[in-house]
Amino acid sequence: MHYRHLGNSGMVISEITYGNWLTHGSQVAEDAAVACVRTALEAGVTSFDTADVYAQGAAEEVLGRALKSERREGLEIFTKVFNPVGPGRNDRGLSRKHIMESIDNSLRRLQTDYVDLYQAHRYDPATPLEEVMEAFADVVRSGKAHYIGVSEWTAEQIRAGHAMARELRIPLVSNQPQYSALWRVVEGEVVPTCRELGIGQIVFSPIAQGVLTGKYLPGQEAPAGSRATDERGADFVSRYLRDEVLERVQLLRPLADEAGLSLAQLAVAWVLQNGNVSAAIIGASRPDQVRENVAAAGVELDAELLRRMEEILAPVAVTDPGKTEENAPKSRP
Repeated sequence: MHYRHLGNSGMVISEITYGNWLTHGSQVAEDAAVACVRTALEAGVTSFDTADVYAQGAAEEVLGRALKSERREGLEIFTKVFNPVGPGRNDRGLSRKHIMESIDNSLRRLQTDYVDLYQAHRYDPATPLEEVMEAFADVVRSGKAHYIGVSEWTAEQIRAGHAMARELRIPLVSNQPQYSALWRVVEGEVVPTCRELGIGQIVFSPIAQGVLTGKYLPGQEAPAGSRATDERGADFVSRYLRDEVLERVQLLRPLADEAGLSLAQLAVAWVLQNGNVSAAIIGASRPDQVRENVAAAGVELDAELLRRMEEILAPVAVTDPGKTEENAPKSRP
């Protein structure tokens, strides 16, 4: 395993971070989930990402049980707040009420006294930014979180949040965007802004919901049991399930072979070539998937291979920076 600083902070995290969206507490039985966590730990992964909304809290509970026997100081645990976790009008968003209640609930489920990183899962247009940041400041000062971060905020929102965090003297150190060789929308505005401010990216979906593994073939049905056949994951992967995309992905196989990597490893290694990326989040339903993906840690892709890879994917890669704002919540969920 290789390790990187989270942005310009002093905290070091594993550049492969284990995430449990769509797996723990839902798709994967607990014994399989624990086996994946154990495999990640054995491979040197120390950073684990979850959220209160994943499986309506069950994902945090499973992760908490899986990590309970580990030395807490040797781990970096991340969670998030924003999406609905109950039926009430205040069971969502980034109001002070919801943040203060949610951090306590997350800590209880994770069986820990603090998280290393507490993240705003999305920007909340229904709550003044001042209220959001002051609540996060109180979470940090109470010792319930060491650092704060955001997820899928626009460059403008990140800049405003960072300025307010500086005034409050709390460390806003990360952004968690979707980023892969097929989804590059953060490169135009978000990454340059974060680089300027000392904020690191913890990226999710580096293998584009499994598409960059090459398992989805043009002109063929999605494999049984794949994310494309699961109602919770199908919406996220469907944008890529076009023959023009899948044909281009298959053209990457010779490049992966040349680098001595699987297609999945090539995809994860690709996002880690971006110097503003502190970590790539991987998910898994089987330990062998963990072992395969963590092998991308420390891989350096030469400039010519990167050029050829990007040339192959250029016709189908999404690069419009406006997509971050387009996909952002327009109201509280």
